[in-house]
Amino acid sequence: MASYWFEPASASFEVGGRRVTLETGRLAKQASGAVLVTCGETLVLVTPTRAKPPEGNDFFPLLVDYVE
Repeated sequence: MASYWFEPASASFEVGGRRVTLETGRLAKQASGAVLVTCGETLVLVTPTRAKPPEGNDFFPLLVDYVE
């Protein structure tokens, strides 16, 4: 197994009587950061990336992939 400079970490807390878990360091290692958020049977993978914006853009480019 490859050695990475970061160790996987997780934290859990309760919101409205439901358990929410945040995990990082296991998935999407090519992104600038990645957090897997779990609440019950719902999972959300958040993967922000960063690059210099192209010149002349007057909007904020945003991509959301939704799979049900």
